[in-house]
Amino acid sequence: MADEDQTSGEESEKPTTEMEVLMDVEVEITAVLGTSMMPISQILKLGRGAVVELNRGVGEDIEVHANNRVVAKGEVIVVDDRLGVTMTEIIKTTI
Repeated sequence: MADEDQTSGEESEKPTTEMEVLMDVEVEITAVLGTSMMPISQILKLGRGAVVELNRGVGEDIEVHANNRVVAKGEVIVVDDRLGVTMTEIIKTTI
């Protein structure tokens, strides 16, 4: 009888959905301010104080990546003494 009670108790628990299982998976979020391409010879000449021009202008949206995939666009903001990103557009992708 004790075995029957345990079995019926297990069956009455709410089943875990696939989405609930995924909720604890860690994802790396990266805010990309811009990119630049340059030859290795130019990279080797870079030193302290060198400026690398990026492909985005001031005020343009930046890309937000989740595990190296673009998932949103946003604006850089200052939160206390740290940088943050306000999402301006969520990019939906098909799997």
